[in-house]
Amino acid sequence: MQLSRTVKEQQQAYAKRLLLVLGKQLAARDITPVLVDTEDGRPALEVADIRHRTRRVFAHLPFCWFYWGDQHDERVSCLQMGDAVDRIERAVREGWPEGEQGDLRINLGKMLDAYGS
Repeated sequence: MQLSRTVKEQQQAYAKRLLLVLGKQLAARDITPVLVDTEDGRPALEVADIRHRTRRVFAHLPFCWFYWGDQHDERVSCLQMGDAVDRIERAVREGWPEGEQGDLRINLGKMLDAYGS
């Protein structure tokens, strides 16, 4: 089962708009975000912490989160932008967690294809 291109494009455009707003608010707090597209086309903000380690902040639309890892303290609701900016700023100032950046992405299409065959 494939998502139609238009739905996927609309979701990516909305995620990008959320990330742009987040990026502007982080920049106002002297945090330099860089909007990028990942290899698979997802928009993300690259943000360096106090130790100059970079993580990507993504918008997870189904759960209305910004996330920068897969742990419970590495995500925040994007519905309260001020709280999200505060939480991400704190994470940047304290330093990103050690280790690989986890991912919350789930490809439901692949799961449906596996059980639908």
